[in-house]
Amino acid sequence: MIATLAALLVLSAPGPADDIVAAISPEHCRRTVDTLCSFGTRHTLSVTDDPTRGIGAARNWLKSEFDEIAKTSGGRMTVSLESFDVPKSAALPRLPGGATIVNVVAVLEGTSETARQRRYYVVGHYDTINGDRMDPNGDAPGANDDASGTAVVMECARVLAKHPLEATVVFLCTAAEEQGLVGAKLHAEAAATRGDVISGVLSNDIVGDPGVQYFDMKNGWSESRNHVRLFSEGLPRNTSAAELAEIRKLGQEGDSASRQLARYIFDIAEIESLPVRPVPIFRFDRFLRGGDHMAFNEAGFAGVRFTVPAEDYSRQHQNVTEKDGKPYGDVAAFVDAGYVADVAKLNAATLFHLASAPAAPKRVRMVTAKLEPGTTIRWEKSLEPDAAGYEVMWRKTTSPTWEGAVDAADATEWTSEASKDNYFFGVRAYDAAGFRSLVTFAGAAAE
Repeated sequence: MIATLAALLVLSAPGPADDIVAAISPEHCRRTVDTLCSFGTRHTLSVTDDPTRGIGAARNWLKSEFDEIAKTSGGRMTVSLESFDVPKSAALPRLPGGATIVNVVAVLEGTSETARQRRYYVVGHYDTINGDRMDPNGDAPGANDDASGTAVVMECARVLAKHPLEATVVFLCTAAEEQGLVGAKLHAEAAATRGDVISGVLSNDIVGDPGVQYFDMKNGWSESRNHVRLFSEGLPRNTSAAELAEIRKLGQEGDSASRQLARYIFDIAEIESLPVRPVPIFRFDRFLRGGDHMAFNEAGFAGVRFTVPAEDYSRQHQNVTEKDGKPYGDVAAFVDAGYVADVAKLNAATLFHLASAPAAPKRVRMVTAKLEPGTTIRWEKSLEPDAAGYEVMWRKTTSPTWEGAVDAADATEWTSEASKDNYFFGVRAYDAAGFRSLVTFAGAAAE
């Protein structure tokens, strides 16, 4: 009765992202990276009134590119410069005199009245720094960090704008990431205040240089052009004491909404046979470091980070120079545009599936009305009209990804003799075309 997850996905996957994946262009990615680097520096405190240099010129160019893309969307995409006046504050030492922070935002509205309230984000930061974080004048091309991630955002917008997606997709280029995730934090907090339903955030930060070797404990030094690291938080960053107690009670330390998003991306890469596959890293970010997805996590939203398999710190946060015959600096020559395009394929395919699928089921719980060896799971019926049925997902408690799925058809209850002690369970919804929602982890309730 229990099919393997891989078999179920192969049998039912519609393969609808083929056209989108094929449309992703390394040439477009190269142009975006080269153009952003041509502004010399994109430091958050750099000049804003020069048409060819500084962060002002960069954001104006980004907006103009989004404006051109919007013309292909049939009126569904709106583009704006989102400004925040940040006063001088001891809490923001990297903005010593305060600053005006400007994000570039493009919103592709969903076509479904019930689904368009759900928003899925792809994010990259367009600001840069060199060897001196506080230097607004020196060259800071920021090719890998993070013109590469911004190129992913732009390319996803270019190919998805033409498609009628049910849910809304937001393409966000943030400023002041290097000054403390400021642009992302202000955007996420404003979205939370408005009550926006942000169901997933894909942040791309340092996704351009896959040729750096890394040390593998089994195989020694190696490099991988075919993988990208995928970071996700286990415990939600804004967890209250009561919520943390519930997580401990359920053994849910590895089943946050962000972790479910990471598992979803892992599955999409398999379904679409994509050239770059995600390697799930069960940390919220690199060791003791951070990125824009964390600002969304802190605001209560699910978010993950894509990053190359390894980083060369001589090419990151460095002045452009040469030392002992070795080049330093984050210049465009080190960026592999084909790899950037392949990471964009993974992002675009994921967004396409997320924005085409029904919403994740609500109130998924294991029934605990009486002590029994088996498992009964219940959930609420979806209010979205295209939801055709549900699948119960399962995995052993030691497995990082879902191992199997059982089709529950259009029921809202499922019972098994399998012990709830030995497995984690969740439920996802699917539509007639085979698109699947994110998985909702099964909690516990008396009925």
